[in-house]
Amino acid sequence: MKDTVTALEQDTTVPNREATGPVGDRSLKAKIGDYIALTKPRIIELLLVTTFPVMFLAERGVPEAWLIVATLVGGTLSASSANVLNCYLDRDIDKLMHRTEGRPLVTGAITPRAALIFGLVLGVAATLWLGLLVNWLSAWLSLGAIVLYVGFYTILLKRRTSQNIVWGGVAGCMPVLIGWSAVTNSVSWSALVLFLVVFFWTPPHYWPLSMRFKDDYANAGVPMLPVIAEDVTVGKQIVAYSWVTVLTSLALIPIAPMGWIYAVIAVVSGAVFLLEAHMLLKRAKEGAPYWVLKPMRLFHYSISYLTLLFIGVALDPIWYYAVIR
Repeated sequence: MKDTVTALEQDTTVPNREATGPVGDRSLKAKIGDYIALTKPRIIELLLVTTFPVMFLAERGVPEAWLIVATLVGGTLSASSANVLNCYLDRDIDKLMHRTEGRPLVTGAITPRAALIFGLVLGVAATLWLGLLVNWLSAWLSLGAIVLYVGFYTILLKRRTSQNIVWGGVAGCMPVLIGWSAVTNSVSWSALVLFLVVFFWTPPHYWPLSMRFKDDYANAGVPMLPVIAEDVTVGKQIVAYSWVTVLTSLALIPIAPMGWIYAVIAVVSGAVFLLEAHMLLKRAKEGAPYWVLKPMRLFHYSISYLTLLFIGVALDPIWYYAVIR
């Protein structure tokens, strides 16, 4: 749900501009593609990466297939709702940024009214789906994630503070709790630790992207940290959050508890994550321009890091289920 929050806005793809045009002149396939683009599918993929594996840890094995499918469908609907409503609210600044100027609401391929209705319908569908097919705790957590992303991040924080992605990133952490509650109908300390992992991971994931596109954000008047602070300052913040992220991921080992598979993945992938963060800071201290600074290198690895870590979250209990037990 996230713009891991966040994610949260890390989708840098631009719809095909050749297909854009007056709403009434577009083919059905093109219109469907535009509505899908509003949901930001790449962000949804990342959010589901933190939902699916947690279910295995909560089950301490393999959850029932129908529960996995129902939870992932509900999570997809929920994240889609948040992303569509985000596009609706940010359409005025999206037209000012090069990486978002091709979004359907900017080009006129979809009307604001249609997008608003689409986003609200998705939100209602997500809540009812999860409540009726999974459990109501997961449904309310899902609804809370939408409210946090749309109301707390997009409306309240994004245009007002450089800490927008830090606190707004809470919405991107909610899939962890949704996945856990789907299996147990409760929330545990293990789930909260993973929640915090995603929370602390969001700034060092998103700020490198903001460094790459800081001119876009400056033109739109969005005070992302790289817009108002020097690269060295941003780099130091990235390093600090990266260390807290990795240390928090290691705290799961005694709390869950986790076995050797997760421990090895967390240590090795975490070490590479920290190395990339420190290298970014080193280049920033040398005064490197962005093409030498290579912030997108850390951005892309941060996705790999989170994916690997949560693969470990899933594999560890599967190993226990299939081999030890």
